[in-house]
Amino acid sequence: MPLPVVAVVGRPNVGKSTLFNKLIGKRLSIVEDTPGVTRDRIYSKCEWLGHDFMLVDTGGIEPSSNDTILVQMRRQAEIAIDKADVIILVTDIRSGVTANDYEVASMLQKSGKPVVLCVNKCDKLGAPEPEFYEFYNLGIGDPIEVSSVHGYGTGDLLDRVIEHLPKEPESEDSDYIRVAVIGKPNVGKSSIINCIAGEERAIVSDIAGTTRDATDTVIENGSGKYIFVDTAGIRKKSKVYENIEHYSVLRSYMAVDEADVAVIVIDALVGFTEQDSKVAGYAHEQGKGCIVAVNKWDAIEKDNDTMNKFTDELKKNLGFMDYVPFIFISAKTGQRVNKLFELINTVHENNSLRISTGKLNDILAYATSRVQPPSDKGKRLKIYYMTQPSTNPPTIVTFVNSSELFHFSYRRYLENQIRDTFGGLMGTPVRIVVRERDSSDTK
Repeated sequence: MPLPVVAVVGRPNVGKSTLFNKLIGKRLSIVEDTPGVTRDRIYSKCEWLGHDFMLVDTGGIEPSSNDTILVQMRRQAEIAIDKADVIILVTDIRSGVTANDYEVASMLQKSGKPVVLCVNKCDKLGAPEPEFYEFYNLGIGDPIEVSSVHGYGTGDLLDRVIEHLPKEPESEDSDYIRVAVIGKPNVGKSSIINCIAGEERAIVSDIAGTTRDATDTVIENGSGKYIFVDTAGIRKKSKVYENIEHYSVLRSYMAVDEADVAVIVIDALVGFTEQDSKVAGYAHEQGKGCIVAVNKWDAIEKDNDTMNKFTDELKKNLGFMDYVPFIFISAKTGQRVNKLFELINTVHENNSLRISTGKLNDILAYATSRVQPPSDKGKRLKIYYMTQPSTNPPTIVTFVNSSELFHFSYRRYLENQIRDTFGGLMGTPVRIVVRERDSSDTK
């Protein structure tokens, strides 16, 4: 299931971005004491008491303004409100309840969404200031005192938010492999899914950005059960002009977060680009099983060596994920599209692989007998044992006497030994986490 979305809204200069940064625990939004600094929505994953959600910061809402930029900001906020599951309305105790606060509150009431009222800049501890009680007049429930600068009240605010988050339904699709089809705009993602589904499930057009949101297509066939998620193309930030596209990009990243396997689509006519690297890099960082599908292969003039040359170029550009398999397809003619299923199954199986501690330490013993761990200034790296705490991707925790001695090259050597033992583990990253422990603690 996609993560629920919580939007932070309010009129300009009430401290929304400061609150946003405090809640996510890092300085992501630009914070400046000037109205209108946050013009576009900014988003980040947030966690509270075991509940994960996507927090979206918005530009300030000026309901009655005709200023072009303020109108654009209002449209941005309206999109966030429309897509949100819960809304945090931020107000400012120093300026009290304003006419704009009433207008924004009225807009939120009409949305029918749950609203949590945050009265910001309550920087004094103790009993609420008399002005605090004015905010009951907004008619959207009990206000919560918060100081986004100092962090006071943020826990109470998040407690209220998670009360309103949609309850996670019993998973009905655990038997399905969830596949995010990602890539730049206009590389043929919708066409691939339509080819697989055998019908026009998504709008197909030569106009970049036709797919505005992530859309699911359920496929059941002899290969298995799948949910394909068609996503809006992920563009460079400088090229995301239209208001609605900001949210589409957010949905694309969220689709990757929720996927088991990411199919990264590249346009054969355009070739590999820097943006393709960023799209692939996001899926890699999230530890997803990955496949690179080179689409529009029917339109390429070929000789006996064309595919090999294209593959070599891709391997060079995707050196940071050398485990990824390539498939050359044409959504237009259907060439090799059905072979995607077998590849998805293999990659998903590898990404879900669990290795027993005994087997891991057999691999470790064999590897260290072949190539001794490195040493420096008379001190040698000791690797006590390895264990796998999690899958998706396979994550190996390695206990050593000194993390500084565990050079990247030796870590890569151990990863290759693990891959060789299990047939290469095509399509999945393998994470090796290093933990130091004193030799006296070893079992």
